Amino acid sequence: MEIKNFIREIDDYPEKGVSFKDITTLISNVKAFKFTLDVMEGFISSDIDYIASIDSRGFIFGSAISDRLGIPNILLRKKGKLPPPVISKEYELEYGQDTIEVGKITVPKNKKIMIIDDLIASGGTAKACLDLLEMCGNSVLGIIVAVKLQYLNPEKLFTEPIYSACEYN
Repeated sequence: MEIKNFIREIDDYPEKGVSFKDITTLISNVKAFKFTLDVMEGFISSDIDYIASIDSRGFIFGSAISDRLGIPNILLRKKGKLPPPVISKEYELEYGQDTIEVGKITVPKNKKIMIIDDLIASGGTAKACLDLLEMCGNSVLGIIVAVKLQYLNPEKLFTEPIYSACEYN
């Protein structure tokens, strides 16, 4: 199954020069979504203790995979979305700064974790999540996404592998 056939591309959205990848059409197709989850699940080795999914569309994929495998899911949220106490990590975006947070009571220590998200572009958010989890004493073994925008070279930020069900070159 070609996952790209279920992703709607919108040129010049949200701004001129950007080709937005709309995954709502993928998620709303039961067979395509299941296939995507099957591919993503295949990247997870049996020695993983936790997955960590990124706010907000990463929660869709991360929660489904967490349920399938019986592995706990840590939610990595945008600033102000979690009640205190939280552990935070600020990071740079192409157009400013942002902050990612994790609940202090939900983040483990000394665990092997895979990060899951819907899409990786330049990699800034995923890198901040990885740094945050490692700051808490964990080992991040890789990042799994439904869609990778390879033409933005997200690998430049990581020594850990990035696995994707679908790539745009």
